[in-house]
Amino acid sequence: MSLPAPSTIIRGRTWVWPDDVNTDIIIPFRFKARTNDPVEMAKYAMYGFDPEFYKKVKPGDLFVAGRNFGGGSSREQAPVAIKYSGVAAVVAESFARIFYRNSFAIGLPALEVPGITKQVKQFDEISVNLQDWSVTTKDGKVYHALKVPEFLRGLMREGGLVEYYKKHKSFPWEGLQATASTTSA
Repeated sequence: MSLPAPSTIIRGRTWVWPDDVNTDIIIPFRFKARTNDPVEMAKYAMYGFDPEFYKKVKPGDLFVAGRNFGGGSSREQAPVAIKYSGVAAVVAESFARIFYRNSFAIGLPALEVPGITKQVKQFDEISVNLQDWSVTTKDGKVYHALKVPEFLRGLMREGGLVEYYKKHKSFPWEGLQATASTTSA
């Protein structure tokens, strides 16, 4: 099952999380090993904070988190559980490196905005702009996320690596490899 690619502008209600939320809080190991079904994994999203989270989250909700969001395991289940719970994007002051990379791979928008937790409260309505990579808070202030290459932003807008490949039938770097191979011969 795949979810539709996110809109360019996502508006939603926020769930605010503290610093150092690790992957065992996002989806405890005992649930990671049970299934590869993303819909089933979503039932255990944020289980470490609230075992009933999956009943409370609404499609299009947004996460706002402190520093080092997603530390711990390198498995993709943590961002998968978040995405399939209905959360449309994660905005954090910083991310654990592997969680951040996995988010791009599966098409879960992940924007790094230092200081954002001081600007947003639980259940505030905010918007995330995937075109210019920014966040607009309920008071109308715009906060720009740390820049990432346009290809990665486009990957997010298309829903991740798999969805990108389905649409384009190749990746931009594949042409570079072919060109390098023919010029060195």
